[in-house]
Amino acid sequence: MTLTSYQQAVRNLEYLKLKQMQAHLNEVVDFSIRNQMPFMDTLVKLTSYEIDVREQNMIHAMVKVGAFPHLKELSDFDFSFQSSVNREQILDFISLRFIEGNENIVFLGPSGVGKTHLATSIGIAAAKKRTSTYFIKCHDLIQNLKRAMLENRLEARLKHYTKYKLLIIDEIGYLPIEPEDAKLFFQPIDMRYEKRSTIFTTNVNFISWDEVFREPKRANAILDRILHHATVVTIVGESYRLKDHFDHEDK
Repeated sequence: MTLTSYQQAVRNLEYLKLKQMQAHLNEVVDFSIRNQMPFMDTLVKLTSYEIDVREQNMIHAMVKVGAFPHLKELSDFDFSFQSSVNREQILDFISLRFIEGNENIVFLGPSGVGKTHLATSIGIAAAKKRTSTYFIKCHDLIQNLKRAMLENRLEARLKHYTKYKLLIIDEIGYLPIEPEDAKLFFQPIDMRYEKRSTIFTTNVNFISWDEVFREPKRANAILDRILHHATVVTIVGESYRLKDHFDHEDK
């Protein structure tokens, strides 16, 4: 039995696992006939279905790899409540211009003011633009490096944290850091210096970082590399969590 051109096209698409093109073939052929579309325009329309779905799948995968604590984006941030935050500046960060210059961002402010939310929003925007991004809390980063050192794979782990074009290190200063741990923390910071962009969140003013890292020289070396090419965003305001708590009580 001889296959028609249409039947052969369906088989070819199935064989090549071009599922979206196969699913939309009838629709596109009908549209092409009705509108007397040239062959190349028809081909573009058909292949676009496949590309669009693959792009969405890639974006979903990049966001998943980012290991974000939540999927809150900039549209979820209440600028009216946190008026100290410059909306235009955050939108500029979302454009990822800072990544092109291998620059850092530091969100500084008390607990609950939205530092992690903003850092995550920028990270998700980067991941959606297929920029390799990874989120990790400072304590978890140090614990992972300590474990890697004990297992004689520290170099591989450091390379892992260096490869991302954007790394987000959350909650520096929430827990004290022992001198030996500070040495480990310094290494990915040093390896990424002027080569990759990093976003940091902290509730500790820079003048007090020597208390966090228990060693002024190490703290200064870390700060020097973080702040050399960095924009510091200081957030002064009330806690979102307290706001949500009181709003809930009022209801």
